[in-house]
Amino acid sequence: MLRCLLVFRLGKPLKREKMISASNLSTKVPVAVMAEITSIIERFNMTSPLRLAHFLAQAAHESGNFKFLKENLNYSADSLLKVFPKYFKDKATADKYARKPQMIANKVYASRMGNGDEASGDGFRFRGRGYIQLTGKDNYKAFSNFIGEDCIANPDLVSDKYPLVSASWFFDKNNLWTICDKGASDEVVTAVTKRVNGGTNGITDRLSKFKLFNESLT
Repeated sequence: MLRCLLVFRLGKPLKREKMISASNLSTKVPVAVMAEITSIIERFNMTSPLRLAHFLAQAAHESGNFKFLKENLNYSADSLLKVFPKYFKDKATADKYARKPQMIANKVYASRMGNGDEASGDGFRFRGRGYIQLTGKDNYKAFSNFIGEDCIANPDLVSDKYPLVSASWFFDKNNLWTICDKGASDEVVTAVTKRVNGGTNGITDRLSKFKLFNESLT
C-alpha cells in the first residue's frame, strides 16, 4: 500500500501543522492519482484538507471516478433537448445531430471560449479533456503557456499526459480555493460545482463524493 504523509497549514500560520496520511485515499483514487497528490498540493495551493477534498470530489465526478479522460458527447436526440436546450430547440434539429459527437461538440461549443464557428471544428478539437474536462481553445492555450507544451497542436496532451495537472491548474487559475475555504456545507459544494460545471448537474453525486473525501482527510 502506498503510504505518505502530507502536511497542511490550515488557514493562517499555526504553531502546529496537521499531519494527514494520504494512504487514507488509496482505496478511493487510482494509483496514478495517488502518485501525483503530493506534487499537485505543493504546486497548486491545495493548502488544506478541505481544499483537496473539494478538488477530488469535483474531479472524480467529472471523470466518472477518474475513468474518463475525454468528454462523452454521444447524446440521443431526447438528451440533446434536455442537456443543451439553448442549442437544440426542436426535435428535428436534435434528430439531425443525435449520436454524432463531433457534430454536437462543434455546434454547442462554437463561437465561444476562443473557438471558431461550427464549421471550424474547434468545438470537437477542444472538447472537454482531463479530470475536470478542460474545454475551449482559450483554456487550452492558457494551459499550454503554463505547462510549456503545445496543447493547441496536440490537444490530447491534456487527457493523455496531464489529466490531473490540467484539473489542478483549472482550480488554481480560477481561484476556486476562495470558495472551497468557506467550508464543508452543501451550499459550498454547490457553489464550487457552479464554477466548475456552469450549473448544478450531478450535484447529488458531487455532494456524496465530497463527504467521502472530506471524511477521509479530516
